[in-house]
Amino acid sequence: MTTFSLCMIVKNEAEVLARCLDSLADIMDEIIIVDTGSEDATKDIARRYTAKVYDFPWVDDFSLARNFAFEKASCDYIYSADADEVLDDKNRKALKNLKSVMMHEVEIVTMWYVESGVQTVLNAKKERRPKLFKRLRKFVWVDPIHETVRTDPVVFDSDIEILHRPVGNHSSRDFDIFENAYATQGRLSKKLYQMYARELYKWGDVTRLAHGAKVFLQVLSEEQFSTDMFMMLTAVIVRAERLLGNQSEFMKHAMKVISLGGCSEVCVELGDHYRDKDDLKEAVLWYYNACYETGSVLDIRSCGSETMLKLSDCYEKLGDGDLSAKYLKAASEWKLPDEQD
Repeated sequence: MTTFSLCMIVKNEAEVLARCLDSLADIMDEIIIVDTGSEDATKDIARRYTAKVYDFPWVDDFSLARNFAFEKASCDYIYSADADEVLDDKNRKALKNLKSVMMHEVEIVTMWYVESGVQTVLNAKKERRPKLFKRLRKFVWVDPIHETVRTDPVVFDSDIEILHRPVGNHSSRDFDIFENAYATQGRLSKKLYQMYARELYKWGDVTRLAHGAKVFLQVLSEEQFSTDMFMMLTAVIVRAERLLGNQSEFMKHAMKVISLGGCSEVCVELGDHYRDKDDLKEAVLWYYNACYETGSVLDIRSCGSETMLKLSDCYEKLGDGDLSAKYLKAASEWKLPDEQD
C-alpha cells in the first residue's frame, strides 16, 4: 500500500494541534513536525504523536521551513497540513480510501480547503489546494516524435474536504512577513502583491494600511500591472487615504479606479466617505454601484451582504422603509459564489 508522511510546521499551536493530529495520525505512516519557536506546549503535544519533532529557526519564510520538513520525509507521498486544519469522519474515510487505491503515476493530489471558522481573505467558501505530493518524481519522455521530457505534474483532483478551523487571526504575523520581504528584496512577486493587498484591505489597521499604501505607490511608479492588479493595489491606497483623512489624495486615487470602470471596493470607500459626511443620498449611489454595477477585486463581500446592509441602513435613515427592508432581505439571502444553487 502507498505510504504517507505527514509534514507540518508549527508555532504556538497548543490550542489546536491535538485536534488536527487526532484526525490524521492513524492514516499517516510517518509524522514530521517542525517547530519554529513555540513558547507554549506545542512541542510536548507533538511528541505524544511522534518522535520526529525538529526545531527550525524562524526567519520570516514559510517556504524554507516547509522545505526543511519535506527533506525529513521518507514515505511515498507527503501530506502537508497546518495545525488549524481537521478532517471529519467522512473525509478521513475518503483519505484512507485514496491511500488504498493511489496510482503511482499521480504526483499531486488537490483537495478542497473549506473555511469553517474565522472569516479569512478567501472569496469563496472553499477552494482547491494541492495537499498531497509525491516525494520522488520520475521524469519520463513523452510524444512518439519530437519527444520531450514531461515537466507538468500529473494532478488528481480529489473530492476530499479539509476543514479550516482557526481560533484566531494571523494577519499581524503575515503583515510582518510581507513587510520584511519587501524591505529585504525591494519587490514582491505579483502573487504576493495580490495577497498582501487582500490581507491589508480585509484586516489592516490604519498603521498597516499606511505602510502598505506607501509600498504600493512606489511599486505602481516602477512596475507595469494589469488593470485588475492596478485596481487591487490602488483600492488599498484609497482605503488608507480615507482613514488617514487625506481627502484630496483619497479622491485622486479613487477617481483613477473609477475611470477604469471601477471596482466594488473603491465604490464602498466612496460610500463610506459620503456616509461619514452625512450625505446619505450620495452614499447610497456608491453602495449601489458596489453591489450591482461593478465587481470586486479583493474582497467579494464588498459587493455582497456587508454593503447591502449599509444600503439598508442608509435608506432607513432616509426614511424609506421599503427600500431599507429590500436591501436587508438581499443581505440575508446573499451567498458566496460557490454556495449558490
